[in-house]
Amino acid sequence: MLKTEIRVKKKGGLYYIVDDQTGIRQCKPWLGDAFAFLYDFIMQRSIFPKKFGGDMALHYETLGHELQGVQGKRVLELATGSGSAVHFLPPDNRYAGTDISPGLLKQAVKRFRTAGFENADFYVASADDLPFADNLFDLVLCILSLNFFNDIASVMKEVKRVMVPGAVFFCSVPVANRNRRQSKIRGTLHSEEALKQICSARGFRFESIPCENGALFYFKAIAK
Repeated sequence: MLKTEIRVKKKGGLYYIVDDQTGIRQCKPWLGDAFAFLYDFIMQRSIFPKKFGGDMALHYETLGHELQGVQGKRVLELATGSGSAVHFLPPDNRYAGTDISPGLLKQAVKRFRTAGFENADFYVASADDLPFADNLFDLVLCILSLNFFNDIASVMKEVKRVMVPGAVFFCSVPVANRNRRQSKIRGTLHSEEALKQICSARGFRFESIPCENGALFYFKAIAK
């Protein structure tokens, strides 16, 4: 369900937010849509092994273990990308994916359909200005993207708004104190403690998830 003042237009399998004066609201993708078709290749061959110093199989195993019991829920994902959630999220959930890159979201649409998700919608929208109504989602995912948001505190405030009480924000993100290779990772790397403080200040109960996977840190933040 969208906020009452929000209007959308569906085009090419995606929902675009429409402004009364300017038409379809435009977002500027991080690397531009021209590179969307290379995203998965870059993640598998470069980012995970070279930048993160991590194991993609372990990444999906960890996420799958944590989310295996999530079924029949209303799930929101921030920065959906090309649709990696099909590797660890059961397909009987009602899913809403958001990203500022239409090119990546179009890949996600195909991937979710192939994986058997019957209730999955995709929105071109920013994480700090979500189009959804209050108290809507049981679970919010943010996988390998939190470091790209300029103002995490604002994002977490918006996330809290759209979550029902007791809902879970599940995140994996590279952090400064685990970047032992001192790799140049795009975005802003926070520490585990800084993330805990940001979540706690926004009314979440913070829980780290035990997993050693290169520069990646896994955690849950439960809405009080």
